[in-house]
Amino acid sequence: MSHTPSEPNRREVLRRIGLAALAAGPGAGLLSACATGGSATPTASGAASAVPTSAANPLGVDSAKQLEVVIFSGGNGDGYATKLHEVLYSKAHPKAKINHVATQKVGTQLRPRFISGDTPDVVNNSGPEALDLQTLVAEGHVADLTPLFEVPSLADPAKTVRETLVGGVYENSLIDGVPRVLQYTVAHRALWYNAKLFAKRGWQAPKTWQEFTALGEEAKKDGVALFAYPGQVGPFYQLWNLVYSAAKIGGNKVIVDIDNLADGAWQADAVLKAVTAWADVQRDFGDKAYLGLDHTQTQIKHLQDKVLFYPCGSWLENEMAKDKPAGFDYALAPVPSVTGADAMPYEAIMVGVSEAFFVGAKGKNPQGGMEYLRQMLSREGARGYTEMTKNLTVVNGVVEGLELTSAVRSAARAQEAAGQHIITDARFETWYKELFDHGQTQTNAVMSGRVTPEQFCAEMQKKADELKADSAIVKQTRSV
Repeated sequence: MSHTPSEPNRREVLRRIGLAALAAGPGAGLLSACATGGSATPTASGAASAVPTSAANPLGVDSAKQLEVVIFSGGNGDGYATKLHEVLYSKAHPKAKINHVATQKVGTQLRPRFISGDTPDVVNNSGPEALDLQTLVAEGHVADLTPLFEVPSLADPAKTVRETLVGGVYENSLIDGVPRVLQYTVAHRALWYNAKLFAKRGWQAPKTWQEFTALGEEAKKDGVALFAYPGQVGPFYQLWNLVYSAAKIGGNKVIVDIDNLADGAWQADAVLKAVTAWADVQRDFGDKAYLGLDHTQTQIKHLQDKVLFYPCGSWLENEMAKDKPAGFDYALAPVPSVTGADAMPYEAIMVGVSEAFFVGAKGKNPQGGMEYLRQMLSREGARGYTEMTKNLTVVNGVVEGLELTSAVRSAARAQEAAGQHIITDARFETWYKELFDHGQTQTNAVMSGRVTPEQFCAEMQKKADELKADSAIVKQTRSV
């Protein structure tokens, strides 16, 4: 089935989440369907809710049923669930007991449960051990979220849930043409640096690769690494960085071809140039010691100004809030232009949606699971999440008046500067988890110098070709 995302235009995402005025310049202030009834709500497994739907209960939730919620307790912790979203659900359904499970090992903890049939109702499928959604869908474990997207929104009852969300959210939910996953946050993936350090040293974020490496030479004199990523827990940070840098060189078609398992996609000239450029930076300005560290250890080094640039997503500031010193202000920079003929300008950054949630189709309370997501997408649920985690959600126009951090402001301004030059999100992480996991291993191999960039590309292409030839694997396609 075709999977066609909707890329945001110059002001679309900022406008829809209430940040259009923010990017206008320093000092700018923040900008400010009908209910169904009478019928039962079908679930993905074909069963129907025993509770009739109504304006007050459009998903037909049995308020007496227990709800189990599994949250990945990573950079955002799990307090937003226990202190906000679960509280909202309890207010709406006070008789329901909520079983809260927090874990940093989603796959290890949940895979045996799905095999045994002990399925949770809501899963925050994030982190290095995220479950393979394609496999779960094939086994009938992931609910069809069509009812959720079509019911009235709590953020704006005059609109459906789908109508209140940032463009691209619904498109990103589709697996085999059916909405299966809710991506809850707006994510910016680029390079993060200390704005206070750069101001103190009189440095500007480099726009060209020559400026980037020149800064690396200067930093090297002080024993500072130009760049680092965590090789133990978080090699996917750099895998993303390689793929999005390749898109900058060759355009978004590079990512579309990778996602579509197109012949030779991983051996395209743009991919080879991106991998070569980053491998050279690691060799000349990096420190192999970081390959043995996890993400928290590496991020501490970054906060200590022992690393200038760190590739990560918008959750970084909140993840390190307790450790961030007064002399550090997170700021986002696009990847410098790698060649003089890049298809996309320097300002281009990756803006997408992330933080995946799904409902267990074979759980004891799938209607309650969808209602939980609906509460998350309410004005109170979305606004509160941003206040607690410093991350923007996909709900339109709910952050008016919030005091935002330097990282969020920087990301919003970078997005505005990018305009229509948005690097599309890669989908193979969700579509073909085996390929993504293989990519992490190969990323560490090429960045440590154990294989050449050419070998990296060949190994990735070999794995992609294997998956393409495997008739047991359902294939996904996208056009843009």
